[in-house]
Amino acid sequence: MKVNSAEIVISAVKPHQYPETDLPEFALAGRSNVGKSSFINKMLGRKALARISSKPGKTQTLNFYLINEILHFVDVPGYGYAKVSKKEREAWGRMIETYFTSREQLKAVVLITDIRHAPTKDDVMMYGFLKHYGIPAIIIATKADKISKSQWQKHLKVTRETLELSKDDHLILFSSETGEGKDKVWSLLQYLAKN
Repeated sequence: MKVNSAEIVISAVKPHQYPETDLPEFALAGRSNVGKSSFINKMLGRKALARISSKPGKTQTLNFYLINEILHFVDVPGYGYAKVSKKEREAWGRMIETYFTSREQLKAVVLITDIRHAPTKDDVMMYGFLKHYGIPAIIIATKADKISKSQWQKHLKVTRETLELSKDDHLILFSSETGEGKDKVWSLLQYLAKN
């Protein structure tokens, strides 16, 4: 998909702040510092629409990006970040859970993992949560450019087994550097947006 327009429309904390549209939404989840901002920027062909921070834990709200006036990306706070107080983490958890379980426009959650490592305990928990609520998950194994092509399948297998992915789950190899997987992700999102 060619992205002609992309803008952040609102940063929300509570349901009454969510955009009042029927457009399909795709939430982007992953641990802090996994490369969500780089993924957003690569997918949208923008250099710095999503701020990339050297300090993890920067996203503290649900950030809604309107793309081509036809769908929203929703960036949610990263998890597994130690320097945030327990109270704050719990508040984020409630905010994300409310959005994930009550938002009818949510088509799928894009769960971003690092291909170089097995998914973390937090990744496994997030995936389990999505399965429990019957929310479709798309697993993006990012940073593919950091390992050799000959290692890709081996690392994807580790991701598949650690998360115990089911046959109908989507697992896509991705690189924000080279654009590997970008077209595949867009095809899938466009398909899910219509169905």
